[in-house]
Amino acid sequence: MTHYVKWLAVAVAVLLLALSSLASANAQDLRLRPFVHAYNTTDDLETAAAAVRSNLVSAGLTIAGEYNPYKGALVIAVTSEALQAAASATEYGAYGAVQRVSLTARGEGENAHIQVTYTNPIYMAKAYRMRGDLAEVREVLEGALGVEADYGSKKGLTEKKLAKYRYMGVPMFTERFNQHDELARYDSYEEAVGKVEEALAAGVAGTSKVYRIDIPGKEQTLFGVGLTRECSGDKHIMEKIDFKEMRQTGYLPYELLVTGGDVTALAGRFRIAINFPDLSMLGSHGFTSIMCAPKSILRALEEAAGVVPGATK
Repeated sequence: MTHYVKWLAVAVAVLLLALSSLASANAQDLRLRPFVHAYNTTDDLETAAAAVRSNLVSAGLTIAGEYNPYKGALVIAVTSEALQAAASATEYGAYGAVQRVSLTARGEGENAHIQVTYTNPIYMAKAYRMRGDLAEVREVLEGALGVEADYGSKKGLTEKKLAKYRYMGVPMFTERFNQHDELARYDSYEEAVGKVEEALAAGVAGTSKVYRIDIPGKEQTLFGVGLTRECSGDKHIMEKIDFKEMRQTGYLPYELLVTGGDVTALAGRFRIAINFPDLSMLGSHGFTSIMCAPKSILRALEEAAGVVPGATK
């Protein structure tokens, strides 16, 4: 009898280990997509936005800023203590301190409606190599706005793929998350933040300030930046690549990050591709249709970081 009990205990332990390994493997194979479709509404944009704001605030989220990149589109940047705490836990987790809720007008006449969507916190957490998975933030957004379906990639990307993502896996021409654009360097964090604030207030290079998030416990600040200059402009880029029925307006706005005295940004080819992972290389809606965008975005953000055009950084 004692031998039987021992054998049974071993069998149960092996079974539990197998189930744990299977669960871990399934988690690794889970396909993630960058955006979540919450719902459609026939309300006008202003009315729909008021309802979204109310629901977000009631859910405990803070509205960090709003952005109208072009007619019929609104992005509401939201943050929370949980998001900021998660952002502070890793070196560049600040990019995940904000989630973006978007409202986009679609259709005409009787078919007119507003798509309400938001970025998928779990996808973004993996893309930005954050320590946590932001699953609780996803639950908050679902509770506030609902969920119809995740979208933005037909097949989706696994956690493993997101952790080392680069567009089409081409190392010579595309960057990974940690290969940032170095925009400017100053003697102190205070000077760096001041230079960015000054440049954005002046609207240099067609830029504008959408939000500012100071990461708790660190000399680190994330800015949301609107872009309007030709080629780097948000409207120009989205007219080319955001062409599918479900719009990916939540790609906007771009970010600029101050860490100590350093001002950096995600490389354009990574930033665009991580939000549009199914983007083809060729064609009228492919990457080649916005070939000038990554460099133009870099130049605009350099000026937003206080760099005078033509000057040595």
